[in-house]
Amino acid sequence: MLYAAMTFWILVTVLTAWGVHRLWSGMVKPSVLNALLLPGTLIALLGHILGLLITGATVKTATLYKDDESGDPETTINPRPRIPIIGPLVIGLLPLLACGTAIYFAARYLGGAIMAHMSTPVVGPKLPTTLTGVFQMLRDHISLVESIVAATRAADFHHWKTGLFVYLLICLTVRMAPFVGTLRGAIGAIVVLGIGAGMIASLFDVADPRVQTGWSILNLTVAALSFLLLVSLLIRGGVGLFRLLSNNA
Repeated sequence: MLYAAMTFWILVTVLTAWGVHRLWSGMVKPSVLNALLLPGTLIALLGHILGLLITGATVKTATLYKDDESGDPETTINPRPRIPIIGPLVIGLLPLLACGTAIYFAARYLGGAIMAHMSTPVVGPKLPTTLTGVFQMLRDHISLVESIVAATRAADFHHWKTGLFVYLLICLTVRMAPFVGTLRGAIGAIVVLGIGAGMIASLFDVADPRVQTGWSILNLTVAALSFLLLVSLLIRGGVGLFRLLSNNA
């Protein structure tokens, strides 16, 4: 159950990040958006390049901004890694791992004020097995979003670390959205990693302590992305409603 829960919540993280990024790309010019998310884009792109090099793939291009008007980060399309099957999984996984590692260090050295006020451990090693449990998890998920909002409001923004941490958290979580052409590899890597880790743990009766102690960071990531998704949907819906009413006026 431990590794099944880990796999589930990481998938939730990736898909939520992908949704937030798509919503923002529809509301803000990509060039402006990628400029705002520059630290996260840089970390994710470095992870992508490392994945290409490890798997022996062809690195044709990798830039933070395209030369066209979009300003999107440019990655190697169809890199053709030398390691079959596993290669695309590694390429899809490493940008996520790079962003997750950066979130860990940012939370450890910059986010103490916010982490100390987050007291709703929704993301954990147990998944609901009943319909009542599913609805309870959804209610707890809303409480988790409330928790990060309350923690952010209670933090001291007069200290430079707090503002920098919030900015880096937004950049790194949103940039966990897979690059073009790597979504399947990222999802596949998460599933394979979860199944493999679960099988090893069950066969040898061991559990990686880093998995057991990493729930606080996963809580933080899920909470941040859930809040950003909620706000983005409200803004997107409000703008769409305003345009609809304006056209029919």
